[in-house]
Amino acid sequence: MIFMAANAKAVTGDAGAKHQNKAVMRVVYVGLFAALSYVVFTFLQIKIYVGADATSFHLGNAVVAIGALLIGGFWGGLGGAIGMTIGDLLDPVYVVYAPKTFICKLLIGLVTGLVGHKVLKIQDEKNGKTLVWKTIVASACGLGINIIADPGLGYIYKRLILGKSAADAIFSLNLLTTSVNAGLSVIVTVIVYLAVRKPLAKAGLLPNLD
Repeated sequence: MIFMAANAKAVTGDAGAKHQNKAVMRVVYVGLFAALSYVVFTFLQIKIYVGADATSFHLGNAVVAIGALLIGGFWGGLGGAIGMTIGDLLDPVYVVYAPKTFICKLLIGLVTGLVGHKVLKIQDEKNGKTLVWKTIVASACGLGINIIADPGLGYIYKRLILGKSAADAIFSLNLLTTSVNAGLSVIVTVIVYLAVRKPLAKAGLLPNLD
């Protein structure tokens, strides 16, 4: 991640910019997190089929939360939403759920960023122990809201498109996988964010989130 971010900064420098081009860097970061979320969701998931439908255990949401903490809620959420939506569009089982996926993943980013940067001011935190709990709280809020949004919107969406019986058949299992995904994603988010935050900041690769 640090290597790719450094290459992104080099691109803006080669363009002759004396200072970091915020617009270009945002596009690069959104693309980076879109690619990461797509790969993690698509190739590292454990899919469980229920008839013609499916749900899965995966860590794609962790990428969304990490992006929100590093580059801001909207941009991190947008990158993750794009990547995981593409994953849905390329999967014949999930393709009909792509709009729901985009909304839910963007919501993860927005809530994580709101709590982390606007409420807890995580970007200014210097104390190590305080940073840890703030990271846990911010990521837990964003990923926690998805425990409600994903199964809830999924149920409504499936009921409208596939009918009540199809929606009822997978709701409980979807709630379970979403909850497990959230718990695991909080752990991964905290570990990765704390590991890369300082090196990226020292390299000048993090945007100003004040």
